[in-house]
Amino acid sequence: MGCVSGPAAGARASDERFIKETGAAAAIAELSEPVLESLGFRLVQARILSGQGTIVELMAERPDGSMTIDDCRTVSLALSPVLDVHDPMPGAYRLQISSPGIDRPLVRPSDFDQWAGFEARVELKEMIDGRRRFRGVIEGFDDGEVRIEVDLGKEHGVKLLGLPIGLIDEAKLVLTDELVRESLRRTKQVLAELRSSDASGTDDAAAATEPGPSGRQSPPGRRERSRKGGKGRAARSPDTRDE
Repeated sequence: MGCVSGPAAGARASDERFIKETGAAAAIAELSEPVLESLGFRLVQARILSGQGTIVELMAERPDGSMTIDDCRTVSLALSPVLDVHDPMPGAYRLQISSPGIDRPLVRPSDFDQWAGFEARVELKEMIDGRRRFRGVIEGFDDGEVRIEVDLGKEHGVKLLGLPIGLIDEAKLVLTDELVRESLRRTKQVLAELRSSDASGTDDAAAATEPGPSGRQSPPGRRERSRKGGKGRAARSPDTRDE
């Protein structure tokens, strides 16, 4: 199941990622973004995971936040040949395309508007008032800052802080019951919209095949889907991330 985002509240914040990868992950992200955009997706994050073999994980989503298993397969088939040609990773690895998950990373200013009202953990590149890590309720994004309500303890109590976006090293939603319920609600909403769109397309196709004035059927538009993928070292994986 993909994680689904809703529309941003208020003025639209930037959709440009402020989280940037380093090393080989940065090279993979640079190669991946144009491919994803051409297919109607956007990159969330690229990571290189080690353990029993090397895994190149790309988290991706549609602009509405959805990401299905078929979407993952589509991206994998398109991206594998590109990575094969440019060879950004030494040695063998497995390519894994996934949704961001429910407790997703927050990588764009607009993410903080889309998930306002939910808890997040934020880690900074440097300390502010002796702290680098913050946990609290997101209040949105404004004037270059992430607004987050944080409990600073008995001495200072709960305060609304503004954390400069340029200082954020990592940000991620906290998995709570409320977040799970909201993610499911948004997922159902997107799926309902997709079903409605599919039904509309089916009606249009049916109308196109109805007998015309001459009594013959007008053929519907032809659709083709490429299934050809690369044969290099990137092993394709259609699986989404477990949630």
